[in-house]
Amino acid sequence: MALCREPVARETRLNPESVTPPASPIVSFRNVSYHFGRNDIICNLSFEVEAGETLVLLGRSGTGKTTVLKLVNGLLLPSEGAVLVEGTPTTAWDPIRLRRRIGYVIQEAGLFPHLTVAENVGLVPRLEGRPQQDILRRVAGLLTQVELPPAEFAHRYPKELSGGQRQRIGVARALASDPPLLLFDEPFGALDPITRVELQRQFLALRRDLGKTAIFVTHDVREALLLATRVGLMHRGRLEILTTPSEFLRARGEEVRAFLACLDA
Repeated sequence: MALCREPVARETRLNPESVTPPASPIVSFRNVSYHFGRNDIICNLSFEVEAGETLVLLGRSGTGKTTVLKLVNGLLLPSEGAVLVEGTPTTAWDPIRLRRRIGYVIQEAGLFPHLTVAENVGLVPRLEGRPQQDILRRVAGLLTQVELPPAEFAHRYPKELSGGQRQRIGVARALASDPPLLLFDEPFGALDPITRVELQRQFLALRRDLGKTAIFVTHDVREALLLATRVGLMHRGRLEILTTPSEFLRARGEEVRAFLACLDA
């Protein structure tokens, strides 16, 4: 059944200060809907992501969070409205060029098993034709940055790594071409609690040091409040609330309360 023609739930609340259009947003959603058959997956989304911020999309499974990421990198195109990346609609981008401007980190890292760590990390720079010596320097620097010494890890294969190490390599690969935008699709969801906390801290350190713009998807409210500069709560394909972590803790509404109750669990 279609959802996009239903009225927005009364609990929906957008913080005016948090959604003031920035001068040069990296990502803009303008009245975006996405339909799959007769199902409305995304409904009338409008928001912008400023340079240097981390927007965390929080929500239950099936609320459209991953669809938002796929709309950003052009794996999906909007049924209505427009998605702009660096001011250009995704429909006007060359798809390959767009995806090379965006680092994508997924659960289980998605590394190529037949490539070494160094080859996985250096893949996009190599496809772009960068000099081999530049690629080697870039790979070594990134492995050091994610705390995997290149002398020890560069020549290993993914099967020789732990889950946490593979995720670190996934982050390094996403950063290899120095993209202005990073997308994270529940990257830490399959890790043990200790490794997850370690990688969350590393994410915050990388954000501080590199100043990258990121859209991060999770269903973990603690993770959202820790990592976000703004939290967007997705529910039934809509953005229920878009605000800062501190304001989210004071927000009202049934879906917000359901997630905040997890903090006491």
